[in-house]
Amino acid sequence: MAEIHLQNLAHSYSPTPAGPEDYAIREMNHVWEQGGAYALLGPSGCGKSTLLNIISGLLSPSEGQVLFDHKVVNDLTPEKRNIAQVFQFPVVYDTMTVFDNLAFPLRNQGMAEAKIHSKVQEIAEVLDLQNLLSKKARNLTADEKQKVSMGRGLVRDDVSAILFDEPLTVIDPHLKWKLRRKLKQIHEQFNITMVYVTHDQLEASTFADKIAVMYGGQIVQFGTPRELFERPSHTFVGYFIGSPGMNLIEVQAEAGGVRFAGTHLPLSEALQQRIASTDYKKLQVGIRPEFIHVWDEYNPDALQAEVTHLEDLGTYKIMTLNLDGAPLKVRLAEDKPVPEGKASISFPAQWLMVYADDFLLEVQP
Repeated sequence: MAEIHLQNLAHSYSPTPAGPEDYAIREMNHVWEQGGAYALLGPSGCGKSTLLNIISGLLSPSEGQVLFDHKVVNDLTPEKRNIAQVFQFPVVYDTMTVFDNLAFPLRNQGMAEAKIHSKVQEIAEVLDLQNLLSKKARNLTADEKQKVSMGRGLVRDDVSAILFDEPLTVIDPHLKWKLRRKLKQIHEQFNITMVYVTHDQLEASTFADKIAVMYGGQIVQFGTPRELFERPSHTFVGYFIGSPGMNLIEVQAEAGGVRFAGTHLPLSEALQQRIASTDYKKLQVGIRPEFIHVWDEYNPDALQAEVTHLEDLGTYKIMTLNLDGAPLKVRLAEDKPVPEGKASISFPAQWLMVYADDFLLEVQP
């Protein structure tokens, strides 16, 4: 196990990068602590796999350093970094049995056969592969092959870290939840540093203690699933996390708060001062659909919005509103009455976020 430190790290596939837009990974400093379970979450093309390949040693960064336990490993091969990597598609030896596939990395280390047998049995039990150990890998289903591929990474107890690059892509949907939980249990059992790359927020939240959200080659927020949901530090995190994502409205600052169209939203004195002292091109407010308060009856002191659409999803409803020209999504509990025509709504102060050029404006408590 290792602490992995990315120090002033950046990468461009262009030999002569002219600006930030030429970088797949923009300069970052980041630490994955020893023994942590982490997810690297973001959309396709944001730099997740590039970053993972730099950590593993499959790719050399243009700038900066990768350190394992404070030792620079830029020039070390994946083998010398002692990294196990599980890819999107399973990597197995079809002509070998499942047992021999799992034993292969241990035999390469010269481990005694008795110890190999013990380790293989341990991992086979964890991944429910006991009944397949004598079966040739070529005869396995796609999800069984991927479990074997995972097992080859997990069977070694000397690895610095295990990196997972969207490992459940080929797995049937009904098995994904089971395997995510299995990986979480494995982490708790063996306390290995794990980094799990995915574009699926559910996978990330199920597996990881902390999630690094990537956007445009940068880690825009690193935190627990709850922190990402309750206090997104970037508008992309607000949009990407949650279903539906955060409501965002472009506003202008004015005395007492902010305004859009004919609607005034009051803000605290501290937040008003923070806006006044910040240089920005675009100012937005954001609030999650779950946190908009819908009054059961007409409230003259609340904001009045037009109800334009309703989706009944069984355990909850998604209501679409038009607030002075701004579309809003509101998530209602199953038993919550649905207003007809007009809805009286409020934005609780603790859940209303303000963003300047996409980054959250924080104020001291």
